[in-house]
Amino acid sequence: MKRIVLMMVAVTAVVATVASSSPVSGRMDEAASPIYGVTIPPGYRDWKMIAVAQLKTDKVDQLRAQLGNEIAIKAYKEGTIPFPDGSIIVALHWTRVASEDNDKVLAGPFPGAQSFVVGSPVNMQVMVKDSKKYAATGGWGFGDFKDGKPADEAMHKACFSCHEPAKDRDFVFTRYAPF
Repeated sequence: MKRIVLMMVAVTAVVATVASSSPVSGRMDEAASPIYGVTIPPGYRDWKMIAVAQLKTDKVDQLRAQLGNEIAIKAYKEGTIPFPDGSIIVALHWTRVASEDNDKVLAGPFPGAQSFVVGSPVNMQVMVKDSKKYAATGGWGFGDFKDGKPADEAMHKACFSCHEPAKDRDFVFTRYAPF
């Protein structure tokens, strides 16, 4: 009798574990990027800054900030290439807008100065290093998110090819900007 009860407890535990780890809909996690399964990392806004940048083309004018988890920051500081597994880099992109308020303040000490600040959010990009899981893409998994939702598969198919020119830096464009 004890054997039957123990067997039932064991089977119930296995079923509960499988059920709790499977998506309810039977589909991939809707918060995860297609192809790579990358999600927005919790607590990323508290990570350290790697660098800031501006991207300006005839169609785009953005301010960008890159943040890294502890593993990525350590690799940047030590110049470790390739980045170790577990490194995560997050890039936050906003429109760049003029700041009339800042211009007024700056007009006295800096006549003619123009100040620009972040405008509305454009998107967020995430790179996750796992050399085994993402071996086909240089060890990196990618996620592109707008309003907290992943972009479509076509967008994610372009991620690795965009990063290939930075192959000599482990497919990472951003250089560490210490202060």
